[in-house]
Amino acid sequence: MNHVKRYYKTEIPFEDRTIVIEGPISGSEIEKLDFHPGLTAFRIPEQQKKALVGIADLPEGRINIARDGNQIIGYVTFVYPDPLERWSEGNMENLIELGAIEVAREYRGIQIGKNLLRLSVMDDAMEDYILITTEYYWHWDLKGSGLSVWDYRKVMEKMMNAGGLVWYATDDPEISSHPANCLMVRIGSRVDTESIERFDRLRFKNRFMY
Repeated sequence: MNHVKRYYKTEIPFEDRTIVIEGPISGSEIEKLDFHPGLTAFRIPEQQKKALVGIADLPEGRINIARDGNQIIGYVTFVYPDPLERWSEGNMENLIELGAIEVAREYRGIQIGKNLLRLSVMDDAMEDYILITTEYYWHWDLKGSGLSVWDYRKVMEKMMNAGGLVWYATDDPEISSHPANCLMVRIGSRVDTESIERFDRLRFKNRFMY
Protein backbone atom coordinates (compact mmCIF):
# COMPACT_ATOMS: atom_id res chain seq x y z
CA MET A 1 0.00 0.00 0.00
CA ASN A 2 1.38 3.39 -0.98
CA HIS A 3 0.82 5.60 2.06
CA VAL A 4 1.30 8.94 0.31
CA LYS A 5 1.00 11.90 2.68
CA ARG A 6 0.08 15.20 1.09
CA TYR A 7 -0.04 18.31 3.27
CA TYR A 8 -3.28 20.31 3.54
CA LYS A 9 -4.10 23.48 5.44
CA THR A 10 -7.19 25.57 6.21
CA GLU A 11 -7.84 28.40 8.63
CA ILE A 12 -10.82 29.41 10.76
CA PRO A 13 -11.33 32.72 12.61
CA PHE A 14 -11.34 32.66 16.42
CA GLU A 15 -11.81 35.84 18.48
CA ASP A 16 -9.06 38.22 17.28
CA ARG A 17 -6.89 35.59 15.60
CA THR A 18 -6.85 32.56 13.33
CA ILE A 19 -6.82 28.84 14.14
CA VAL A 20 -4.74 26.82 11.68
CA ILE A 21 -5.98 23.34 10.73
CA GLU A 22 -3.22 21.37 9.00
CA GLY A 23 -1.70 18.00 8.31
CA PRO A 24 -0.59 15.36 8.08
CA ILE A 25 2.38 16.63 10.07
CA SER A 26 5.53 14.80 11.11
CA GLY A 27 6.64 13.74 14.56
CA SER A 28 9.45 16.32 14.54
CA GLU A 29 6.94 19.09 13.78
CA ILE A 30 4.72 17.97 16.66
CA GLU A 31 7.70 17.99 19.03
CA LYS A 32 8.36 21.66 18.22
CA LEU A 33 4.83 22.70 19.21
CA ASP A 34 3.33 23.19 22.66
CA PHE A 35 0.50 20.86 23.68
CA HIS A 36 -2.62 22.29 25.32
CA PRO A 37 -2.84 21.13 28.96
CA GLY A 38 -6.57 20.49 28.57
CA LEU A 39 -6.07 17.66 26.07
CA THR A 40 -6.50 14.88 28.62
CA ALA A 41 -9.21 12.60 27.18
CA PHE A 42 -6.87 9.67 26.57
CA ARG A 43 -3.79 10.25 28.77
CA ILE A 44 -1.93 13.10 30.41
CA PRO A 45 -0.85 15.76 27.86
CA GLU A 46 2.88 14.94 27.92
CA GLN A 47 2.19 11.26 27.21
CA GLN A 48 -0.41 12.02 24.56
CA LYS A 49 1.98 14.34 22.73
CA LYS A 50 4.58 11.55 22.77
CA ALA A 51 1.97 9.09 21.41
CA LEU A 52 1.12 11.49 18.56
CA VAL A 53 4.80 11.80 17.63
CA GLY A 54 4.99 7.99 17.41
CA ILE A 55 1.87 7.70 15.25
CA ALA A 56 2.93 10.51 12.92
CA ASP A 57 6.11 8.68 11.99
CA LEU A 58 4.43 5.35 11.17
CA PRO A 59 4.20 4.71 7.38
CA GLU A 60 0.39 4.73 7.49
CA GLY A 61 0.07 7.07 10.49
CA ARG A 62 -1.46 10.50 9.98
CA ILE A 63 -1.86 13.31 12.49
CA ASN A 64 -3.85 16.39 11.57
CA ILE A 65 -3.86 19.22 14.09
CA ALA A 66 -5.57 22.46 15.00
CA ARG A 67 -3.21 25.02 16.46
CA ASP A 68 -3.54 28.42 18.03
CA GLY A 69 -0.19 30.03 17.31
CA ASN A 70 2.42 27.54 18.50
CA GLN A 71 0.03 25.43 20.61
CA ILE A 72 -1.80 22.28 19.49
CA ILE A 73 -5.40 22.73 20.68
CA GLY A 74 -6.96 19.82 18.80
CA TYR A 75 -5.97 16.79 16.76
CA VAL A 76 -7.18 13.72 14.92
CA THR A 77 -5.20 10.50 14.46
CA PHE A 78 -5.32 7.88 11.71
CA VAL A 79 -3.51 4.59 12.16
CA TYR A 80 -3.96 0.86 11.58
CA PRO A 81 -6.33 -0.74 14.11
CA ASP A 82 -4.93 -2.03 17.38
CA PRO A 83 -3.70 -5.66 16.98
CA LEU A 84 -6.00 -6.63 19.86
CA GLU A 85 -9.13 -5.38 18.05
CA ARG A 86 -11.13 -7.46 15.59
CA TRP A 87 -10.60 -4.82 12.89
CA SER A 88 -6.95 -5.86 12.58
CA GLU A 89 -7.78 -9.55 12.09
CA GLY A 90 -8.35 -9.17 8.35
CA ASN A 91 -4.80 -7.83 7.87
CA MET A 92 -6.28 -5.28 5.48
CA GLU A 93 -3.72 -2.75 4.27
CA ASN A 94 -6.53 -0.46 3.12
CA LEU A 95 -8.43 -0.37 6.43
CA ILE A 96 -7.39 2.52 8.65
CA GLU A 97 -8.85 3.74 11.93
CA LEU A 98 -9.62 7.21 13.15
CA GLY A 99 -8.18 6.41 16.54
CA ALA A 100 -8.72 9.64 18.44
CA ILE A 101 -10.14 13.11 17.99
CA GLU A 102 -9.92 15.72 20.71
CA VAL A 103 -10.37 19.48 21.02
CA ALA A 104 -9.49 21.56 24.09
CA ARG A 105 -12.66 22.59 25.91
CA GLU A 106 -12.39 26.38 25.47
CA TYR A 107 -12.15 25.93 21.70
CA ARG A 108 -15.30 23.86 21.34
CA GLY A 109 -18.30 25.32 19.58
CA ILE A 110 -16.41 26.71 16.58
CA GLN A 111 -16.46 23.43 14.63
CA ILE A 112 -12.78 22.58 15.01
CA GLY A 113 -13.58 18.86 15.13
CA LYS A 114 -15.65 19.05 11.94
CA ASN A 115 -12.96 21.08 10.21
CA LEU A 116 -10.26 18.58 11.22
CA LEU A 117 -12.32 15.82 9.63
CA ARG A 118 -13.13 17.84 6.52
CA LEU A 119 -9.42 18.53 6.06
CA SER A 120 -8.64 14.84 6.55
CA VAL A 121 -10.87 13.70 3.70
CA MET A 122 -9.66 16.45 1.37
CA ASP A 123 -6.70 14.08 0.99
CA ASP A 124 -7.13 12.07 -2.22
CA ALA A 125 -5.26 9.14 -0.61
CA MET A 126 -8.30 8.59 1.63
CA GLU A 127 -10.21 7.33 -1.43
CA ASP A 128 -8.05 4.18 -1.24
CA TYR A 129 -9.10 3.38 2.35
CA ILE A 130 -11.96 2.03 4.36
CA LEU A 131 -11.90 4.49 7.25
CA ILE A 132 -13.48 3.41 10.53
CA THR A 133 -13.95 4.85 13.98
CA THR A 134 -15.30 3.08 17.04
CA GLU A 135 -17.18 5.38 19.39
CA TYR A 136 -17.42 4.36 23.05
CA TYR A 137 -19.43 6.50 25.45
CA TRP A 138 -16.82 6.09 28.21
CA HIS A 139 -14.39 8.21 26.15
CA TRP A 140 -16.84 11.11 25.91
CA ASP A 141 -16.60 14.25 28.03
CA LEU A 142 -20.11 13.94 29.43
CA LYS A 143 -19.25 15.80 32.62
CA GLY A 144 -17.48 18.72 30.93
CA SER A 145 -20.08 19.09 28.19
CA GLY A 146 -23.12 18.71 30.43
CA LEU A 147 -24.72 16.56 27.72
CA SER A 148 -26.57 13.29 28.16
CA VAL A 149 -25.12 10.15 26.58
CA TRP A 150 -27.63 10.37 23.73
CA ASP A 151 -27.11 14.09 23.08
CA TYR A 152 -23.35 13.55 23.03
CA ARG A 153 -23.81 10.67 20.62
CA LYS A 154 -25.74 13.00 18.27
CA VAL A 155 -22.90 15.55 18.46
CA MET A 156 -20.31 12.85 17.68
CA GLU A 157 -22.36 11.52 14.76
CA LYS A 158 -22.75 14.99 13.24
CA MET A 159 -19.03 15.62 13.60
CA MET A 160 -18.12 12.29 11.97
CA ASN A 161 -20.66 12.95 9.19
CA ALA A 162 -18.59 16.05 8.32
CA GLY A 163 -15.80 13.64 7.36
CA GLY A 164 -18.16 11.40 5.41
CA LEU A 165 -18.37 8.71 8.12
CA VAL A 166 -21.78 7.10 8.66
CA TRP A 167 -23.19 4.56 11.10
CA TYR A 168 -22.65 0.86 10.27
CA ALA A 169 -24.05 -2.14 12.13
CA THR A 170 -21.73 -4.68 13.77
CA ASP A 171 -21.86 -7.51 16.27
CA ASP A 172 -18.56 -6.49 17.89
CA PRO A 173 -19.04 -7.27 21.61
CA GLU A 174 -17.47 -4.05 22.93
CA ILE A 175 -19.55 -1.84 20.66
CA SER A 176 -22.66 -3.91 21.37
CA SER A 177 -22.12 -3.61 25.13
CA HIS A 178 -23.95 -0.25 25.22
CA PRO A 179 -26.53 1.09 22.74
CA ALA A 180 -24.80 4.50 22.53
CA ASN A 181 -21.57 2.96 21.30
CA CYS A 182 -21.25 2.76 17.53
CA LEU A 183 -19.12 1.95 14.51
CA MET A 184 -18.84 4.68 11.88
CA VAL A 185 -17.35 4.10 8.45
CA ARG A 186 -16.30 5.91 5.29
CA ILE A 187 -15.55 3.75 2.25
CA GLY A 188 -13.24 5.48 -0.23
CA SER A 189 -14.31 5.70 -3.86
CA ARG A 190 -11.45 3.48 -5.05
CA VAL A 191 -11.95 0.65 -2.54
CA ASP A 192 -12.62 -2.62 -4.39
CA THR A 193 -15.58 -4.93 -3.83
CA GLU A 194 -13.43 -7.72 -2.38
CA SER A 195 -12.14 -5.38 0.35
CA ILE A 196 -15.69 -4.29 1.21
CA GLU A 197 -16.74 -7.94 1.51
CA ARG A 198 -13.74 -8.70 3.75
CA PHE A 199 -14.70 -5.74 5.91
CA ASP A 200 -18.30 -6.99 6.13
CA ARG A 201 -17.00 -10.32 7.43
CA LEU A 202 -15.11 -8.42 10.14
CA ARG A 203 -18.21 -6.44 11.07
CA PHE A 204 -20.25 -9.60 11.56
CA LYS A 205 -18.59 -12.64 13.06
CA ASN A 206 -21.87 -14.26 14.11
CA ARG A 207 -23.14 -15.35 10.72
CA PHE A 208 -26.77 -15.45 11.79
CA MET A 209 -26.60 -11.63 12.19
CA TYR A 210 -24.94 -11.09 8.83
